[in-house]
Amino acid sequence: MEQYLDPYLNCLLVERGLSANTIEAYSRDLSRYLDFLERQKVGEANQVTPALVLRFLAHLKEAGLSPRSRARTLASLRMFHKFLLAEGLATANPTSRVEAPKSFNALPHTLSPGEVERLLASPKGEESLALRDRAMLELLYATGLRVSELIGLQLGSLQIDVGYLSAFGKRSKERIVPVGEAAIEELRRYLSQSRPFLDKEGGRFLFLNRQGRGLTRQGFWKIIKRRAREAGISKNITPHTLRHSFATHLLENGADLRSVQAMLGHADISTTQIYTHVTRERLRKIHQQHHPRG
Repeated sequence: MEQYLDPYLNCLLVERGLSANTIEAYSRDLSRYLDFLERQKVGEANQVTPALVLRFLAHLKEAGLSPRSRARTLASLRMFHKFLLAEGLATANPTSRVEAPKSFNALPHTLSPGEVERLLASPKGEESLALRDRAMLELLYATGLRVSELIGLQLGSLQIDVGYLSAFGKRSKERIVPVGEAAIEELRRYLSQSRPFLDKEGGRFLFLNRQGRGLTRQGFWKIIKRRAREAGISKNITPHTLRHSFATHLLENGADLRSVQAMLGHADISTTQIYTHVTRERLRKIHQQHHPRG
């Protein structure tokens, strides 16, 4: 079945317009699945049974994958087997009656407003990379962009005079996001004082590395980890932490859920509702800490 993987991934890229990161994730899931099938001496799509799919999911559980990761993998398998069925390469979909592993919505890690202030202030001085990092962190917290959206921003994405930017999210869907004054101020400084020195090749990306090329996800991950250490923040910070903090702080200060959904670029409001649980959990902890009978 290995020969069907590349045509399937190409279909996702060309016909469905999925992002490179999403396709890479599907590729990893399916490569692991096909390796498992090969070890089971299964070479044809019609040889795959629901019991075999369940055995694969059990194998993932033994390997330590969380219920959420296993559910995501099952979604990848379902799409792959749907493709095989539609292309006449199989006569049945063995995943159609397999239930996803029971999961829970783990609350996203967020920073307090004070911690955000310390993180945003951590790149000190007027050196080019400090100006770049301040602008990136301010923009990320001001807009709630995904990291892939942030590093994918081009110079033409930013309408700095009117305070908006255009971002391309999952499935290349474009959305318009407002940018606050603090972020605009740092962006102006970066564009005038830092980016001209970093831009060695006429790069089109808004944020550049030392070599004058666009940043990678791994590169940004290293930046935010280093800036968090400099800010004295001990929490485990990921590239999405500022996105989670952006949404949580908006809701805590009275923003409506639909507006937050639009700014985050969530297709389904149920995805945004996780942040209402975060705010309720924080209120519960405050009550327990400060109420006489908490």
